[in-house]
Amino acid sequence: MENYKKEFIEFMVDSKALKFGDFTLKSGRKSPFFMNAGAYETGGQLKRLGEYYARAIHESYGDDFDVLFGPAYKGIPLSVAAAVAYSELYGREVRYCSNRKEVKDHGDAGILLGSRLKDGDRVVIIEDVTTSGKSIEETYPIIMAQAKVEIRGLIVSLNRMEKGPGGRISALDEIKERYGFDACAIITMKDVGEYLYNRPYRGQVYIDDALKAAIDEYYGIYGA
Repeated sequence: MENYKKEFIEFMVDSKALKFGDFTLKSGRKSPFFMNAGAYETGGQLKRLGEYYARAIHESYGDDFDVLFGPAYKGIPLSVAAAVAYSELYGREVRYCSNRKEVKDHGDAGILLGSRLKDGDRVVIIEDVTTSGKSIEETYPIIMAQAKVEIRGLIVSLNRMEKGPGGRISALDEIKERYGFDACAIITMKDVGEYLYNRPYRGQVYIDDALKAAIDEYYGIYGA
C-alpha cells in the first residue's frame, strides 16, 4: 500500500471522519463502521483532504482530464480543495464545477457553480463515498445536459466494498457497468482493515479481534 494511503487512513481516524462501533446507515443496514466527510471542518483538514484526492486522481487519470465536478452539496468543497491541491502538487490548472440543488434565475444564472462545461471537456466526478449509486443517477444527466463531455471517471474517498442495489457487485462496479466509465477510491475498507487490525495507532487499537469479527460478519451479508 502506498504511503499516502496509509497516511490517509490515519488522517480519517484523526479527523473522526471514519468511526468504528454500531451505526445505522441511511440504507437501514447496521454497520460496525461509519464514514462521514462532514467531519472535515478546518482549513488544514480540507487542504490535506484535497491533496489526498489529487494524488489518487493523478494516479488513476494522470493529466487526462479538464474538470473536477463535485455534486452538491458535499462534493462542492471536495472539488474546490482537490483542484487547488492538483495545481500545487502537479503544476496544472484544472477547473472545478458543481451543481446547485435549485436553478438560479438571476445574476450568475443556471444550475452550475464554478466553471461552465463545454464540448470536449473531460470530467472526473468527485464524491465522498458511494453506497447505492443514487447520487450518480442524479448527477450524470445534469452533467450530460450541459455539453458534449466525456466522463473520465468517478473518485470517492472510501470504497465500502458493499453490494450495490443490484445485489451482485459493488456499488462502484455497478456504476462502471451502467455508465461505462471508471470508478475508483483513494482507499478501500480492505486497506483500512489490513492497516489497522491489531495495530496500535496513537496508543489505541481501533480494529481488534472483536471488531474484525463484526466487520467480517457484516461483509458476509453485504460484502461484494
